Amino acid sequence: MNSEVEKIKPYSPEGESKTEQVRQMFDNIAPAYDFMNRAMTLGIDRRWRRAAVKTVAAAAPRDVLDVATGTGDFALQIARSLPSATVTGIDLSDGMLEVARHKAREAGLDERISFTQGDCLALPYPEGSFDAVTVAFGVRNFESLERGYAEMARVLRPGGTLAVLELSTPGNRLIRWFYDLYTLHIIPWAGSLKSGDSEAYRYLPRSIAAVPQGDDMLALMRAAGFSDTSARRFTLGTCTLYLAHRL
Repeated sequence: MNSEVEKIKPYSPEGESKTEQVRQMFDNIAPAYDFMNRAMTLGIDRRWRRAAVKTVAAAAPRDVLDVATGTGDFALQIARSLPSATVTGIDLSDGMLEVARHKAREAGLDERISFTQGDCLALPYPEGSFDAVTVAFGVRNFESLERGYAEMARVLRPGGTLAVLELSTPGNRLIRWFYDLYTLHIIPWAGSLKSGDSEAYRYLPRSIAAVPQGDDMLALMRAAGFSDTSARRFTLGTCTLYLAHRL
């Protein structure tokens, strides 16, 4: 089953696949990515990540895979919270991973975190390799959510935890009006000034609006073989933490 977000590409709807366009987009904006993340969320993204990491850490996983790891913020927070765990990050973009590796070295965590360039829809790991899989603000960039969740289920051990942190749209009409003004107009303008890639920051609000949310997202997880699914919303509904376990 295809979702609307899978049809939305950062650049041209024709030509290259969504996977290739997403790779190109993140290579382009990698130097500005962390700054724009803080600016777009007013720094609240740190709080969202802390809540997600706390939930994952409660299960005390030994081997953690961070899918669509980007510049490594989530992987670094997991490593700090779980000093005995090994953390692996994978991402399409070499540009983003270059930033992630630098941050890991600066933090003195490069011996416990490894970063690999690869396709999240074809994870290069054997079945049952990890106790936990995490994704922070990445699933809306998948060319196929169904395949992405199936791969994450495959590499998880039975009983393993899946934690997906994703941006979402507020349900309240008044809040939604201000939210749309900010995401549809202010963010693309600011993103263009900082990164030089205006299309990347037009893609962002379109992908957030189109990605499955709430029960629809949980249904995709269950279809991929996950159980005990739940959703927790943050900050007026602008971010959601989805949790599940592999059967």
